[in-house]
Amino acid sequence: MNPNTMGLALSEALLDPAHAVSEVRLPGLEPWRRGKVRSVYEAGPRHLVIVASDRLSAYDCVLPTPIPDKGRILTGLSSFWTRTLGAAAPHHVLSDDPSSYPEALRAHAAILAGRSQLVRRAERVDIECVVRGYLTGSGWKEYQRDRRVCGIVLPGGLTDGSRLYPPIFTPATKEDRGHDMNIAFDEAVSRVGRSTAESLRERSLAIYEAARAWSWERGLVLADTKFEFGRVDGRLTLIDEVLSPDSSRYWDRTEYEAGRLLSFDKQFVRDWLDRSGWNHEPPPPALPADVVERTRDRYLEAMRRITGAAA
Repeated sequence: MNPNTMGLALSEALLDPAHAVSEVRLPGLEPWRRGKVRSVYEAGPRHLVIVASDRLSAYDCVLPTPIPDKGRILTGLSSFWTRTLGAAAPHHVLSDDPSSYPEALRAHAAILAGRSQLVRRAERVDIECVVRGYLTGSGWKEYQRDRRVCGIVLPGGLTDGSRLYPPIFTPATKEDRGHDMNIAFDEAVSRVGRSTAESLRERSLAIYEAARAWSWERGLVLADTKFEFGRVDGRLTLIDEVLSPDSSRYWDRTEYEAGRLLSFDKQFVRDWLDRSGWNHEPPPPALPADVVERTRDRYLEAMRRITGAAA
């Protein structure tokens, strides 16, 4: 890969705190697929362009309030991680520079700059590959019931935030609608076959360990994350967003070592939603301005620490 085609998304000059993009529209082009946060455009028979908006989803609902620059920050981080971690290869990212896209998409370079990636098409493996290096979230809730997380028995006496030695692979179903469901490894084997399930586990753990060490040295704790994989020309390939604050939990290392969990991810928004009294059913409430600003600040701070970019 030409290194000059990667990393454009991290340019601070592209950021605009006063303007949020709720919907990315490319005049004359219709998306091939539209998700909660991103749209996908066809770029020939073997390639796609994935475009991230500033929308934020929580509890399977798209919130009515976007976070300015969120799409660019997350796209930039995904590009950075795939470029930086040897364990991430093979992955599907070809470029995040719109000048290298097919002509029909190059015409929209101003819109796509910083918030898009040209990727290889892949046949998705329908398993969400979750790695937990610390006990928290849904894993902590499961543990409190019977000291198990996705069928894995853990030691007694753990608390919210306890580090897990070694990290555990806890797969989930990949649902296009509704909630993804945590499953035991044996269930993943029954769905995709033993060889594929073991390869998913091996690659997920390797990527997590490399990213955890990188983040720790830069003042962040990578508590857990989720990956998706597909097959490109028959080869198991990392796809979708990688190690972003939307797909991962990041904590401040100094606060963690002092016994506190300070999030640099969308857990900050989830916590506000929980305090608001919302029942997690549509429609979700709008976010107040201070929550939007603080969420953006935390995403930017995570990017600054991980990549070394000025924020």
